[in-house]
Amino acid sequence: MELLLSLARPDNILLVFLALGTGLLITRWRRLGGGLVLVSAASLIVIAVLPLGGWLLAPLENRFPPLRTLPQRVDGIIVLGGGIHHDLTVARRQLTLRGPGERLVAFLRLARHYPEARLIMAEGKGSLGPREFDEALPAKPFLADMGIDAGRVLYEDQARNTYENGVLSRRLANYRAGQQWILVTSAWHMPRAVGAFRRAGWPVIPYPVDFRTDGTYAVSSRLDLKGGLEAFSLALREWAALAIYRILGRTDQWLPGPRATVGHAGHRQQVVAVQREQHP
Repeated sequence: MELLLSLARPDNILLVFLALGTGLLITRWRRLGGGLVLVSAASLIVIAVLPLGGWLLAPLENRFPPLRTLPQRVDGIIVLGGGIHHDLTVARRQLTLRGPGERLVAFLRLARHYPEARLIMAEGKGSLGPREFDEALPAKPFLADMGIDAGRVLYEDQARNTYENGVLSRRLANYRAGQQWILVTSAWHMPRAVGAFRRAGWPVIPYPVDFRTDGTYAVSSRLDLKGGLEAFSLALREWAALAIYRILGRTDQWLPGPRATVGHAGHRQQVVAVQREQHP
């Protein structure tokens, strides 16, 4: 699924259209080529001028607002991987963070706030192929330098997607009903993550970070092709993933929110209890 979503990125599709259209201009199919070039150019202009990506990301990020008041006690904290820049970390031999790197920063902050809480880093493989990079390798010395006891941290490194993060991490944590676990991930990814964890029987407390929008639908006055393409690609990918997860039964809602329709009746009361703890 990850590979298909990557190939379907708008920037890649527009690049293919532009290259194909340019090539067709010197053939008898030049009218078709001209049409492809025109569509590609027009699409790039619209994406650069209008914040389409922001408009699509806003409802995802607004679904779970920032957690302003922390619970008095939690049993554990889990952070989803993706914040470490693999290639640069390997090339430079030191921890290098990328866009979602705020996940690791928030994880560290919460770990220090709750010194007795158990900790899980759910990194995952991210693909069906052999594992080329282990996020735990640079993360372990970083956490130790920040004063986090290595014995507190468990590493889930076998999951290939967010749903498997929930299933395998729940098994690793030996979760029991009544426990409270905080889940740290990007705000735009939180609905899918919460839905997947609930489906795995794990009602978590959402702690969204790495916001990409201000939550409004204002029209930007600046010209930003790079930022527009990145936001638009990210938003389409996440909405597509939500649809796929719902179709595959990995979530029980198209857009999971704070009040879940829990598929497992035995977990309904636990979800409500966690929500009340979050919003006293």
